[in-house]
Amino acid sequence: MFELDKLTGEIKVKGVVDYEENESYELDIEASDKGTPPLAGECRVIIKIKDVNDNPPEIEVTSLSNTVSEDSKPGTVISLISVTDKDSGGNGKIISQILNDVPFELKPSYKENIFSVVTKGVLDREQVSHYDITIKATDCGEPPLSSVKTLSIQISDVNDNSPHFQHTPLEFYLFYLIENNVAGNSIFSVSATDKDVNENAAVSYHIVRGRSENDVTSFLNMNSENGDILALKSFDFETLKTFQFQVVATDSGTPSLSSNVTVNVFILDQNDNAPVILYPVSSNGSAEGVEEIPRNVNAGHLVTKVRAYDADIGYNGWLLFSLQEVTDHSLFGLDRYTGQIRTLRSFTETDEAQHKLVILVKDNGNVSLSATATVIVKVVEPKEAFAASDVKSATMDEEDYNVTFYLMITLGSVSTLFLISIIVLIAMQCSKSTDYTSKYLQEPNYDGTLCHSIQYRSGEKRYMLVGPRMSVGSTIVPGSHANTLMLPDRRTAGEVRHFSDYPHRFRVACSSGMF
Repeated sequence: MFELDKLTGEIKVKGVVDYEENESYELDIEASDKGTPPLAGECRVIIKIKDVNDNPPEIEVTSLSNTVSEDSKPGTVISLISVTDKDSGGNGKIISQILNDVPFELKPSYKENIFSVVTKGVLDREQVSHYDITIKATDCGEPPLSSVKTLSIQISDVNDNSPHFQHTPLEFYLFYLIENNVAGNSIFSVSATDKDVNENAAVSYHIVRGRSENDVTSFLNMNSENGDILALKSFDFETLKTFQFQVVATDSGTPSLSSNVTVNVFILDQNDNAPVILYPVSSNGSAEGVEEIPRNVNAGHLVTKVRAYDADIGYNGWLLFSLQEVTDHSLFGLDRYTGQIRTLRSFTETDEAQHKLVILVKDNGNVSLSATATVIVKVVEPKEAFAASDVKSATMDEEDYNVTFYLMITLGSVSTLFLISIIVLIAMQCSKSTDYTSKYLQEPNYDGTLCHSIQYRSGEKRYMLVGPRMSVGSTIVPGSHANTLMLPDRRTAGEVRHFSDYPHRFRVACSSGMF
């Protein structure tokens, strides 16, 4: 490690000096002269090595759990590490830290330079399933030296997520199914995913069955593995237009988690119903009828109306009428929307007495379905036509008669009450108008008391009328001059006036106390 100059006594470093290998050296030095005999002397040289910061810290993982459960609580220890530095003093003093932003931290142990790596937050495997923890140790030398260690940690899954149904922003499914589907085939499918992994993400499906015997889910079957739903029967729009049920998705975790979704199914109509002729219909079930019309009808006369309906809806149930066969196209016309048959012109003597019309009724579906009706039109003389019309419309006339009968009774009752009211009012008015004009002229009802008087002139004479207090019910006797007094004339000659000429004025005077 060292060498000595023989002549000068200088001690020089010959090898590599390492403080970490040997902190000091002892050299025994001997010096001798060249006399005879030579004399010598000895001494011991102690060389101490001064430490320099030539060693970076060392990080050693003493224990490590490479997998951490995501439900671990904060403070869970996942690893133990020790940090050492061969240097001494400040060169061997170490500062350790985690460089990256991870939910872990270093906790110092009771021993120096011993640390534990623990969780400091909640772990979620579905968010981050793997962490690389970078640990850096730096000494306090000049210049400082450092070293880095990376720990790779996997987050293990726990069953903390329920299955989630896809494509359900409204939290329910809407499916449209065309009627007359093939029984046993898949009609639609639902799908759910689980954010967990392995067994925790294995999803199985089943339908929630109702307790009713008529529950539509009894006609449905479901593949528990892939969510396919099969119909065990063919649905008919005319009997069932919509239904709903619930599907449950369950994972295989322990404990298992589940979620459900409502499935709404709408049956779509298919043009599978032909039009049904309501009128005309004969006794044998074929659409055939006979109509009789008088020969003297004008153009536009309603012969009859073909009535039909279709069990389908929309365009599939929209019916159109057309004349498929007619003996004379110039005589009859058909409204394609209402089915009304009308005459196009008046009949002539040369026109046949019987005409056959075949009406085609078809719907508006993609594959149109149709039915036919036959109308026999017989042209008869007016009297015969009226008789036939009376017989044919007996039921309708009877119904109309009942309505008319009740209407006439009601109108008659109202009219009678109105007339009685008018008569009573007139009688009351008449009785009031004669109370004051007639009661005072009857002698038999006079009770001897004078209560009213009036003067009037007759020619050259002047008269005073004295009105007695009359009993109720008295009448005026025409031509009577009872209760009339003659007075001497003090005015010029004039026309004789009886008080009965002024009934209104006399009544007012009496009531106001003028007499």
